[in-house]
Amino acid sequence: MTDLTRRAVLIAPIALAAALAGCTPPPPPRPRFPAITFRHRPPIRLNVREIRVEQAYVPPAKAPNIEHLLAVPPEQAAARWARDRLVAAGTSGRLDYVVRDASMVEVPLTTKGGLTGLVTTEQAERYDARVEIEMKLIEDDGRVAGAATAEAVRSRTVAENITLNQRETVWFQMTEDLMKDLDQQLETTIRSALAPFVLP
Repeated sequence: MTDLTRRAVLIAPIALAAALAGCTPPPPPRPRFPAITFRHRPPIRLNVREIRVEQAYVPPAKAPNIEHLLAVPPEQAAARWARDRLVAAGTSGRLDYVVRDASMVEVPLTTKGGLTGLVTTEQAERYDARVEIEMKLIEDDGRVAGAATAEAVRSRTVAENITLNQRETVWFQMTEDLMKDLDQQLETTIRSALAPFVLP
């Protein structure tokens, strides 16, 4: 075998591997999600001088919690609700708006083994989301003039063959639906439990 032939034999597998690598399609682009806002909804004017938004919920940033993996974490969306919809239109007192819970956790589901498990696509995980808001109306002298809470929950399962992009889309849709529920719950609660402080 000549040097030229030997060199061709050595180069051929490398060239083939490079060609095959070049044929591998690039991974699909990561999904991009819009911000979750409430500015399209009518403002709720309150007879207070100040509105304070507090994040009492601290995401653990570890399993089973997944809030830190979400494009729009629920705690951020819940706090934004108050900034987008509540308006301080009074001359005294304040509203404390506290995000007590804004969690989303992953719960593994039991799947079938054996032949049945091989020929069926099963639901492998369930995601449970919950947000809870506590509100207190505080007079200038420190007296609590009114209090109320609002809560929203959502759950959804995903199949074992779901892709990462599909999973992230599910997370966003869950957060968006959770915030729609919270929006309705908060407005109903404020207009009933805190009605004396709601301005036209």
